[in-house]
Amino acid sequence: MPPAKTSYRIEWRPKAREDLRAIIRYIGQDDPAKARAFAQALHDKTLPLARHPNLGRPGRPGLPDAVRELIAHRNYIVFYRVRSEARIVEILRVKHRAQRTP
Repeated sequence: MPPAKTSYRIEWRPKAREDLRAIIRYIGQDDPAKARAFAQALHDKTLPLARHPNLGRPGRPGLPDAVRELIAHRNYIVFYRVRSEARIVEILRVKHRAQRTP
């Protein structure tokens, strides 16, 4: 039996963290508790990437080849890249679908 696949570490880059904070601020204008819960849910959607780093699809044209997209919510896309040699999934940006891609 082959050994179990070890997990990747998920690392949020500074711009992705700022994107998430901006989402919390925007939603929090109307409902701070809902904003925190939504941000946690969005963050939690990235957790399966630790076991399945290629879960998302390849990024759209115009993005670097290594960038992938994960639809974390019907309105939000998480852009990330997999650093296989380091076993890291880097969360690069979180964008509303209406925003320009990173």
